[in-house]
Amino acid sequence: MAGGSTSLGNDGAPAPSVVPFAVRLAAARHRARLVLWIEVLRPVVLPVLGVLAAYMIAGLLGMPQALSDLLRGVILALLAGACVGWIVWRGRRVVAPTPDDIDRRIERASGLAHRPLQTLGDRPATDGTEQAGLWAAHLWRTGHAIGRLRAGWPRLWAGAQDPWRLGIVLPVALLAALGWAGPEVPGRLAAAFWPGLDDPGAARPHIQAWITLPAYAPGAPVFLDERTGQATVPQGSVLSVSVTDLHGRPSVRVAPLGAGPAVADERFRALGPGSWSAEIKLLGSATLALRGRGRTFSDWTVTVLPDAAPTVAWGTRPGSTAGEWRTRLPYAAKQAYGIASLHAELRLAQQGKGNAAGRVLSVPIPLDGQPRDASGVTTPDLSADPWAGEEVVGRLVATSTSGQQGTSPEARFRLGARKFTSPVAKAVLDIRRRLALGREGAAEGAADLAALGEMPDPFQADAGMLLNLAAAAALLESTDVAHQAALDQVVARLWYLALEIEDVRHGGQAGAQAALDVRAAQDAVTAQLNRMRALGAQGQSPAEQSELQRRMEALRQAISRRMQALAQQALQSHTAIPDLPGMTQDGDRALSKMMQQMQDAAKNGRSAEAMQMMQRMEDMLEHMRTASPQDMANLAAQMMARQQAAEQQAALRDLIARQSGLLDHSQARLDRVQRARDKAEAARRAKQEEEADSDGDLTTMPAAELMRRLGLRPLPGMQDEQSGPQGGPPPGSASADGAKGAPSSGPGQQGADMPGDEAARGSDRAMQRALGRALGELGREFKGLTGKDAPSGFTDAGQSIKNARTALAGGDDAAAAAAQRKALADLQKGDQQMHQAMKGSGGGGMTSFLPGFSNSSGGGKPGDGEDSSESAQEDEKGDRDPLGRRTGEGKEGIDADTHVPDAMSRERAREIEQELRRRDSDRTRPRDELDYLDRLLKPF
Repeated sequence: MAGGSTSLGNDGAPAPSVVPFAVRLAAARHRARLVLWIEVLRPVVLPVLGVLAAYMIAGLLGMPQALSDLLRGVILALLAGACVGWIVWRGRRVVAPTPDDIDRRIERASGLAHRPLQTLGDRPATDGTEQAGLWAAHLWRTGHAIGRLRAGWPRLWAGAQDPWRLGIVLPVALLAALGWAGPEVPGRLAAAFWPGLDDPGAARPHIQAWITLPAYAPGAPVFLDERTGQATVPQGSVLSVSVTDLHGRPSVRVAPLGAGPAVADERFRALGPGSWSAEIKLLGSATLALRGRGRTFSDWTVTVLPDAAPTVAWGTRPGSTAGEWRTRLPYAAKQAYGIASLHAELRLAQQGKGNAAGRVLSVPIPLDGQPRDASGVTTPDLSADPWAGEEVVGRLVATSTSGQQGTSPEARFRLGARKFTSPVAKAVLDIRRRLALGREGAAEGAADLAALGEMPDPFQADAGMLLNLAAAAALLESTDVAHQAALDQVVARLWYLALEIEDVRHGGQAGAQAALDVRAAQDAVTAQLNRMRALGAQGQSPAEQSELQRRMEALRQAISRRMQALAQQALQSHTAIPDLPGMTQDGDRALSKMMQQMQDAAKNGRSAEAMQMMQRMEDMLEHMRTASPQDMANLAAQMMARQQAAEQQAALRDLIARQSGLLDHSQARLDRVQRARDKAEAARRAKQEEEADSDGDLTTMPAAELMRRLGLRPLPGMQDEQSGPQGGPPPGSASADGAKGAPSSGPGQQGADMPGDEAARGSDRAMQRALGRALGELGREFKGLTGKDAPSGFTDAGQSIKNARTALAGGDDAAAAAAQRKALADLQKGDQQMHQAMKGSGGGGMTSFLPGFSNSSGGGKPGDGEDSSESAQEDEKGDRDPLGRRTGEGKEGIDADTHVPDAMSRERAREIEQELRRRDSDRTRPRDELDYLDRLLKPF
């Protein structure tokens, strides 16, 4: 029934359009029921909402947050209990709305009079068709008359029940508090209703965060800002976070930036009331958020660099070539944080039998410290290994300071082997090689050794060698000793037996014993160097240094005994070894210098350098071990040639000194002439000034004189107006000005000569002639010594000396000085050319490594030391820059006046560095001081 457009049917009953009225009535009754329930519950709910609004206002103003978490929780519990109790108590008095109450509500809200909805609920007194039709018509008219039904709005105003008008005050106050809190509304409300959360405006705790780098990547700690920051650190670094003045355990929220875990453990531990600490190991890149009491205090982005394995590769031409007994192992290794160790793993290219099939020969490669980029060549002596001379397959293995390992591609090369000249020694080594490689059994090896012992020489002549050979054969046949242990002993015995046979062949029993002593002392020094390298910092202790010095002194004495054995052998074989001056002294100095450098390198932790020096010494000792008296005689001839070369160089240096003296004479005469001219010029100027004072008219002054008054030189074509027609210069003009020009005016200079200058020129001219003849003789001696033409510098110097003599004859000191300077430059050039030529011919580049073995080694002769003086002069030249300052690039490697810190100084330096790091970790210091400390620690 909409709009009253309802019609009756043929029987007088209302049309079906009455149904929409029923739907509207049901909807109106539903709304009215809801409104009545709100009005009924208003006395129950409004007090609770008032309490909630009041607490929200307090929370927005930060009042509950000022209380402790415990007190805040108690207040919240009491309020919640009171509200629940009120709801329960007051709810029991609530009466549900009845259908009549609902209809009356609709009638009042819709303005219906006479309760029409109650009419719709009436029923006719009698039932019948006619009464039903009339009753339906009545209902239709009533519904048509009702029109629109309303439920109205609920009445929330308490009226007399709210004398304080809190229903108005609280909403207004709540809106004001919301506006005052602004964007902090969610945080303040959460902190007010949740004990343990802080207000966004609460004071921040004190936060300190830093990242400690791992041991394999030493460096200063990386400090993080307490709010936000970024850092890039190596893998394995530890993030340390210290939080104080925070009541509640903080946490770190980790957001990994890659696959896999980013941290190991992020739990904080309590240090005291309000103090927390955590150490978080960083495994991968991540964003870290430090949170506590509902707030995010810090947000850091940490990029973690992975700890990659070292990259290592072979260099060019590994192995040994023909004739080399050392094995060349070139290497190149790199790792971002340093390489702790490097070694080569070698395997036979053609696997043998038995133990040789699975054996791996590990060769350590010494490094100085823990370099990030290491490249070079090491040449270990592997000739004592039974694989010497065999082809092997090797790879390099590098271990970083963090324990990561990297391997190189495999390379195939041949190990170096010592050259033996004795056929018997070669036979012993051949049996040894076959046994070690499994190419021959123990029984066959014992039989071969027994057959070798039947040879008349040397075993039948030497009972010791024969017993050694028989003991080796017995070990191979013994059943009481394990096969592998017996084989290892036999391999070692046969090596020393071969060495003894070779040494006896070259130097007899005394020489062999001396060589054995040298090898033993040499092995002892090498073992001590390896021990010091393995101990690291402890290997530089005074006790270890003292032990190294003791063993090096034993090596020095063993070398001296070896040289005495060589001298005795030379006397027995009637081989003459001249006792040249400087020969033994240079050898003593070279040996002492090398040993001192080796000891200094080991003392300062430069193990690679110390091992390289030891290898050089081993090479020298090997040559000395195989030296014969004839080799000594050849060396003596070389030393004689070297001494002659040193005499020539000394003569050339004397010639240069004398030529420099002649240049000083010529320059002194020029200086005297110049002083006389300066004095005459001063007198002329004084006279001109006096004339100018008497005649001050500048308009009539000549132009040349005016320019001279202004301190300028007149132009070449300018003449004084006072010059006469004959062109003669006035007094103090042309001639005087000419005297002011160049220091020399050629032969016309004699008028200015000082007394005695002419005689001095004659003496210098005669000296120049003598120097020219001496230079020519020196060039001829050089050609006779080296077989080469005289250096070009000698020829140029001879021409310059001739020009100087000519200039002196003409009285021209300026030309003579120029020629003498040219002669000095040519002589120095010739000195360098002569030195290079003698190096190429072997006359000047050899340093004798022969310690003293003659009785005169303790004393000196007048000629001693010339070679060393030459070497010192060369070092002095090469050890200074063009300004004459020391550069530290000479043969010593460092300046002679450079102080190398001792152990106490290094310890003191470490203490200072640790103190600087401690102060740098205190972030409460001023920013300028922290920046200064960071700059100090940056190189470390």
